[in-house]
Amino acid sequence: MSTWLREQTLPSPVHTGADGRRADLLGRSRDHGPRHTSQVTADGAEWLASASPHPAATLARWGTRPGTPAVLPCGTVFDVVNVPAIFGRRLLDRLWDEGPGSGPVAAHLGRMLLFTAPGTGQRLPALLGWEEWGDAVPPLLCHGVGDAVTIPPPASGAAEGPRWLVAPDTRSPWLPGPEVLLWACVRVARATSAGDVRVSISPDVDRGANVYDVSRRR
Repeated sequence: MSTWLREQTLPSPVHTGADGRRADLLGRSRDHGPRHTSQVTADGAEWLASASPHPAATLARWGTRPGTPAVLPCGTVFDVVNVPAIFGRRLLDRLWDEGPGSGPVAAHLGRMLLFTAPGTGQRLPALLGWEEWGDAVPPLLCHGVGDAVTIPPPASGAAEGPRWLVAPDTRSPWLPGPEVLLWACVRVARATSAGDVRVSISPDVDRGANVYDVSRRR
């Protein structure tokens, strides 16, 4: 059994069949130690896998190879808004300092992937098009129905490749919708234009994970 799986499951009697293996994988530890938001919990893995056409196979693969990234479709369980890293840092600072927090967030290839409510990928560009400050927002890649994204593995992997900044930790994580992201984008654009750019609490997206207080998430 992998290290990730041992840390995420409770000792249990021997199970047989697919249901038993799934129960072992999804049994969460109930201790009350500190929660590391850069580490996916078993409940979070179940939520991610629910986006796959074959959730059981996805969970089984993570059970044996938890350091393996996956490609999951958008549009049903979540959408993804892909933003430049620097803008993404400022966006997260606004969401966590002045707003409701964020959903899961990953970093990959110098960009940030914000997991959002389904429909956001289609609606957000339209809202930005009507917004006075929309032109000040850098180009966003909005992934929705018909798109797929590479997500980080549940367990911490190599230094290279995708990784979690705010990892999913429940089976029903709160996800920001288009209006929340529009608010945050406009706030960042206005601050940048006025020269009021604060130092980010995540100094370098390429140096490990920034830890946010998930207890403040709405």
